[in-house]
Amino acid sequence: MAISPAVRMELQDPKMNGDLPAGAVGYRQEREGFLPSHNPAPGRKPTEFMDFEGKTSFGMSVFNLSNAIMGSGILGLAYAMAHTGVIFFLALLLCIALLSSYSIHLLLTCAGVVGIRAYEQLGQRALGPVGKVVVAMVICLHNVGAMSSYLFIIKSELPLVIGTFLNMEPERGWFLNGNLLIIMVSVLIILPLALMRHLGYLGYTSGLSLTCMLFFLISVIYKKFHISCDVGHNETATESKSPSVLPSQGLNRSCEAQMFTVDSQMFYTVPIMAFAFVCHPEVLPIYTELCRPSKHRMQAVANVSIGAMFCMYALTATFGYLTFYRSVEAEMLHMYSQKDLLILCVRLAVLLAVTLTVPVVLFPIRRALQQLLFPSKAFSWPRHVAIAVILLILVNVLVIYVPTIRDIFGVIGSTSAPSLIFILPSVFYLRIVPSEVEPLSSLPKIQALCFGVLGVLFMVISLGFMFFNWATGRSHVSGH
Repeated sequence: MAISPAVRMELQDPKMNGDLPAGAVGYRQEREGFLPSHNPAPGRKPTEFMDFEGKTSFGMSVFNLSNAIMGSGILGLAYAMAHTGVIFFLALLLCIALLSSYSIHLLLTCAGVVGIRAYEQLGQRALGPVGKVVVAMVICLHNVGAMSSYLFIIKSELPLVIGTFLNMEPERGWFLNGNLLIIMVSVLIILPLALMRHLGYLGYTSGLSLTCMLFFLISVIYKKFHISCDVGHNETATESKSPSVLPSQGLNRSCEAQMFTVDSQMFYTVPIMAFAFVCHPEVLPIYTELCRPSKHRMQAVANVSIGAMFCMYALTATFGYLTFYRSVEAEMLHMYSQKDLLILCVRLAVLLAVTLTVPVVLFPIRRALQQLLFPSKAFSWPRHVAIAVILLILVNVLVIYVPTIRDIFGVIGSTSAPSLIFILPSVFYLRIVPSEVEPLSSLPKIQALCFGVLGVLFMVISLGFMFFNWATGRSHVSGH
């Protein structure tokens, strides 16, 4: 089907805010996976931010997106189940997984309409320059929080692992200092991976990271049948030296699973679940690098990734909760004995997994900053390296001074997570999809509107109860 030069220009220019003509819409529907064919001016890059023709396979794309979904949030899901109940938790988890898949559908639809696969430029197309800035800031906030949570795990777990191997207390050697260790890991492992130019190259490390977390899940299931509730609780309280797991603070000494429960801590747990499914900043970069890209193919990548992570999350939370019940902490690994060889291997696997996830999460931040600060500049290695170094320095400083991982989960899960999952995709859909194609009164747009309103309510309620708990001093009740 032929397409006029005027229509082609309108499809390719993200700064044009007018509706697409009928011919362009028809062409877009016929050529779902089109790539821009024009050449940028010297020293400039295409506005669609297409660095190269996608070469990443379907499987590698699933690994990358699954790795972006799976992260430190998995350690807090048993804690979430303890404060919602088994049935209520699984229902909430399923709802968030389905809503996350729907929001990716909205993003991909908007990307198909305007031929843009950069989250920030969708914001500019929908809301103008202000939208681009807002989207970039939300992505940076969320991913910096995610990177901080990963490095926080390294800070707290790596000294324990090294100390166990050397049979030393963490306070006895400079090489057991958590703050020093996260700096070393950042420089020696994370930074070299973060300097790769294309995200697709991290598919192999993403596969290794997912394998490590699968080992973590298998170990949690295994330990459920080898730790009795009373004995396991007492051993953990003795060996962990953590005041938050003393036997007198057990919230459910009968070791009975609660199917449905609601308490003040639930408003920390729901953001933890939302935080655990956020992968939206990575969706469009992965779509850009996908081999034979199309909306249907990328949606399949998203559905497979979200489905796999839902199963892993549900099993980890259920068996973790059924091991420790209401005494479980926000970071579940702290509940197990430090001297257990299997758990020591699990700690190593989790450390490796979160370490390999940090470079994947860093890519969208760098892309957001690139789009915000240098939108018309060609690729530059010095700038590429400088942004990665500055981001890692910033995140290391945050991790050194942040008090607990639960505060990271709660704040990020209550602000940027609903923005990325609910609010921004619905706003993009309402603003970008032409009214000639789908009127505002049509069912898809009404659904998108309700979806955005749900996100606003989610944010307001979660933040309100969180601030109330902080103001009344109740946030410390559940430990970590």
